[in-house]
Amino acid sequence: MKKIAVFTSGGDSPGMNACIRSVVRSAIYMDIDVYGIKYGYDGMIRGEIEKMGSNSVSNIVQTGGTILKSARSEEFRTKEGRKKAYENLKKHGIEGIVAIGGDGTFTGANLFYDEFGIPVVGAPGTIDNDLFGSDYTIGFDTAVNTALDAIDKIRDTAASHDRVFFIEVMGRHSGYIAIQSGIGGGAEMVMVPETSTTIDDVISKLREGRDNKKGSSIVVVAEGDAQGSAHEIAERVKVHTPNMDIKVTNLGHIQRGGGPTAFDRILASRLGLAAVEGLLNGQKGVMVGIIDNKVTYTNLKLAISKSKPLNQELIRLTDILSI
Repeated sequence: MKKIAVFTSGGDSPGMNACIRSVVRSAIYMDIDVYGIKYGYDGMIRGEIEKMGSNSVSNIVQTGGTILKSARSEEFRTKEGRKKAYENLKKHGIEGIVAIGGDGTFTGANLFYDEFGIPVVGAPGTIDNDLFGSDYTIGFDTAVNTALDAIDKIRDTAASHDRVFFIEVMGRHSGYIAIQSGIGGGAEMVMVPETSTTIDDVISKLREGRDNKKGSSIVVVAEGDAQGSAHEIAERVKVHTPNMDIKVTNLGHIQRGGGPTAFDRILASRLGLAAVEGLLNGQKGVMVGIIDNKVTYTNLKLAISKSKPLNQELIRLTDILSI
């Protein structure tokens, strides 16, 4: 294999640039030509493919976002669109691809590999940390620390006014950000898609806190919780707790931005190198990950189809520390 390409797709996550940098410089170190595909699958279809050099990735390891840009592609969902993408890769002589992204990115990559046989190695770049086959995904640690910083600041104002704050964090199908930022921020309650928490449970916990002389409380809500958004939950709780001063904050897309933590920079760099080495060693249709601090390769079908359960010890820890 003498020519490979790298692209980012789906939602951006802090550390993607560090992974791009690692892929490019690892390939050059191994005497392989490396190309960058801009705007993900859309760029692959449009032929936005450019050769990259070591200088192409200078001074980006500390930056958030992705220099290769990202986009969602409706055309790639069609067989015709995927054929265009494949033809553009063949024009450049590209023999393997590193796809940096999450569930949607890998679903497309797996289909592309099945149809055209071009070797693909995925590097998990998503703040949700919801992909089976890696203990951590690129951007998760940074997102947790961003959420934690916000929770700390909100707690200051909550304590000053004896308020209850419902804080919504990202996690449509995964409660990883919520549970870790909740524990780190000393939340009185964490609501995640993986557990069943009722409105009555929330009311009971808040009343219990007031009975124990707690002036303020923090409830961290993952956006995908079964009870609804933080705003919807807060409105339902207000009906039964008229004497509580309840506020809502949605942290939104700030969780995706900012410079990556040291952990995410190192993780992304390790995964980038392992992706290139995987291609050279004949890996195809797989996702590279880190499990128990060791590099692993997991079939893409398994990575996107098998659920990654929350650590039950973390859920138990939240319950114990919230009294």
